[in-house]
Amino acid sequence: MTAEVLFTRERSVAGRIEQLIKNTGASFDAALYRFTSDRLAHALDEAQKRGVRARLVLDRGKYEESETTRRLLAAGRFAFRLGHGRDGAGSKMHHKFALLDDSALLTGSYNWTTESEEQNSFLYFRAMLSGRPCAPDG
Repeated sequence: MTAEVLFTRERSVAGRIEQLIKNTGASFDAALYRFTSDRLAHALDEAQKRGVRARLVLDRGKYEESETTRRLLAAGRFAFRLGHGRDGAGSKMHHKFALLDDSALLTGSYNWTTESEEQNSFLYFRAMLSGRPCAPDG
């Protein structure tokens, strides 16, 4: 398994995530606390046009308070569900991870927002199965 660590002051995390989405071939599944990035929503739109199945689980509270999030997810743009933390309604579903093609994992403190470009980091893990890469390098 290989790993890559990015800090936003070093380079654009959104740019790297966008690149990984472009290289996704079959599926993209994510649990996200916040999602307001037009750039990443567009990358997911383009992936779906290529036949990639995109599914999201989002924090219910952040969805309800963010007009931008509701706009990005309007009209069935992506399959999504709303969730909350294990303490029930009102608690946070504070995950920030994505699974690409069932083999590559993105995780870290990075919220999928424009603001996060200035203050968060993320990790990217690429698994090896059967001696070959499961997610192509970009």
